Amino acid sequence: MRKILMIGGTGTISTAIVKQLAEEGLWEVTVLNRGNRADILPQNVRQLVVDIDDEVRVRELTGDTRWDVVAEFIGFVPSQVERDVRLFAGRTDQYVYISSASAYHKPCKSYLITEGTTLANPYWQYSRDKIACEEYLMKEYRENGFPVTIVRPSHTYDERNIPIGVHGKKGPWQVIDRIRQGKPVIIPGDGTSLWTLTFNRDFAYGYVGLLGNPHAIGEAVQITGDETLNWNLIYGAVAQALGVELHAVHVPSDFLAEVGARFGYDYAGELLGDKAESVVFDNRKLKRLSPGMKTTVPFDEGVRIALDYILAHPEQQKPDPDFDAFTEKVIAAMEAAKAQVTPA
Repeated sequence: MRKILMIGGTGTISTAIVKQLAEEGLWEVTVLNRGNRADILPQNVRQLVVDIDDEVRVRELTGDTRWDVVAEFIGFVPSQVERDVRLFAGRTDQYVYISSASAYHKPCKSYLITEGTTLANPYWQYSRDKIACEEYLMKEYRENGFPVTIVRPSHTYDERNIPIGVHGKKGPWQVIDRIRQGKPVIIPGDGTSLWTLTFNRDFAYGYVGLLGNPHAIGEAVQITGDETLNWNLIYGAVAQALGVELHAVHVPSDFLAEVGARFGYDYAGELLGDKAESVVFDNRKLKRLSPGMKTTVPFDEGVRIALDYILAHPEQQKPDPDFDAFTEKVIAAMEAAKAQVTPA
């Protein structure tokens, strides 16, 4: 049986992959993390509880094991992937790194994104760090044969998290609750920019097809679903699933970026560097490498799965009074601006 070591393993993306691998029974799955959310792991999954930055302890726990795949889900800056190369060079046949589709050139020169689209994002440090990680890993592949596969997800969600364009630091619940109560909510721009959402179970289908696949070594592959929506449709689907009418206030993204910074919100990165751009992903490369990839959970179904879960689990309902107050101020400012524009 082939062996996979997953660094992380209990996040939005990795949880679905762990479950699929455990159900298929073709891989011996080990997750390496700090032990959070251990209760969600399938019984046939082994867990190594350790801080991945403690390299001495990681070497003690992993011994001389050679892995068919090492999968990195929590590498965000170059020093973290440099650490992984130190730990696993010569000990794995494939190293799969989760990057981000936000690394693609912003502003977009073309709405259609392929793996060959230039990587450049002047708005978001998160994305620039991912680009730097990719560059380091590909250099290691070219010069030293380190067997990397780079995966670029876009907006992937699960039952605990409904995709929202603008929310506060505690997640989307405050926006969901405003929609539920019939209060106005902010939609960035005019709401017509195109966006791709992928349920984590669908992402897992594409990802698993890359594991142990020799054609994926030295390649970057984007994994997204095939359904493209705009933000008006996304928010509208949330309201429809809640059985209420949506009251949307459209606010320019550059306005949100500037005023949001005064309240500690990085909307320059999250909007101008990502969500405000129209993107459609060309997934032909993914489907050549992982033919089983397809969208099985469209958003109108996924949002109902997520709402059912969130409404049944109070711990997922995190009030955010600061973002609520910010929303009210932004909407009031937009209304005041409209009122000031009158004929001479």
